[in-house]
Amino acid sequence: MKEISTWAVGKQYLQGHSKGILLYCIFAGVFALVFYLYHLPVEAVLYAVLLCVVLVLPVLTVDFHRHYQRYRVLRDLQKQITFSLEGLPEPKGLLEQEYQELIAAVYRDKIGLVSQADNERSDLVDYYTLWAHQIKTPIAAMGLLLQSSPSAEDDRSTAQSMEHNSELAMELFKIEQYVEMVLQYLRLESPSSDFVLKRYSLDVLVRQAVHKYAKMFIRRKISLDFSELNCDVLTDEKWLLFVIEQILSNALKYTREGKISIYMERGSAKTLVIADTGIGIAGEDLPRVFEKGFTGYNGRRHKKSTGIGLYLCKRILTKLSHTIVIEAESGKGTKVKLGLDTVDMVME
Repeated sequence: MKEISTWAVGKQYLQGHSKGILLYCIFAGVFALVFYLYHLPVEAVLYAVLLCVVLVLPVLTVDFHRHYQRYRVLRDLQKQITFSLEGLPEPKGLLEQEYQELIAAVYRDKIGLVSQADNERSDLVDYYTLWAHQIKTPIAAMGLLLQSSPSAEDDRSTAQSMEHNSELAMELFKIEQYVEMVLQYLRLESPSSDFVLKRYSLDVLVRQAVHKYAKMFIRRKISLDFSELNCDVLTDEKWLLFVIEQILSNALKYTREGKISIYMERGSAKTLVIADTGIGIAGEDLPRVFEKGFTGYNGRRHKKSTGIGLYLCKRILTKLSHTIVIEAESGKGTKVKLGLDTVDMVME
């Protein structure tokens, strides 16, 4: 909020009283003209004008001081007007009273609209949360059906049907991941996000994520170069695991061949690096990869990006007091660095 100087307030005050000042000057001029036409001493008029100025100046000074105080109150009120109308100065006249009643009416209408929007959003979040939980049941059932299908050793099975089942299982896994992303998005947007900070072994968290995507590693014939991390971090297990899984998912999605490396950065005790040999990221897209809904060149070309994954990662890591940096070059792979240091936090 830009502060206005006292000089600017005074200028506005004089402009507001310009009609009265103009009338005063006109009346003084009329008196002077009449005295002049009747050949009376003009000094008497000048003396009267000067005397009036001397008497009016203290009154104007006090009135300007009150005007300036009201201005300060209104400026301060702008900082809390979103929450309450308390503190509005007493109206000086009927016009100001009508203005304040108009402001109060607009404020009540705004509060009503905000409350209605909050209720509608809450209902929408409840619906999608319920949907995401319910859709997990048929997904799990389909997974069990695929697992219980005849094996390759069964004479009734063919290599073609096994390949088909494998494809179905992979697509089902992707659907499950998208549903999980919806749930995490809804939870993160909720004001009561359940963060539980404890010390965890980073090796254990990363191994969980790798194990979850093991079949995708095998199917896409991507090798994994995993170095022992030997690092404990103060974090939330569920949310950090989601971030690592998202980064692994992106690495597998955009890596046709080669490997994915996971290691701790040299010279930095708590910076986890996940690097791949995939298609990389265009230089002009790098500054915007964390924007909500941004898919970039790769997303438009391969039609695989939702523009939500990295946005969620950034928000989650910020809430956990962690950082994320992406280094990439088109056609030469991507390197994601997670800074897992934490600022001082109060742990319950």
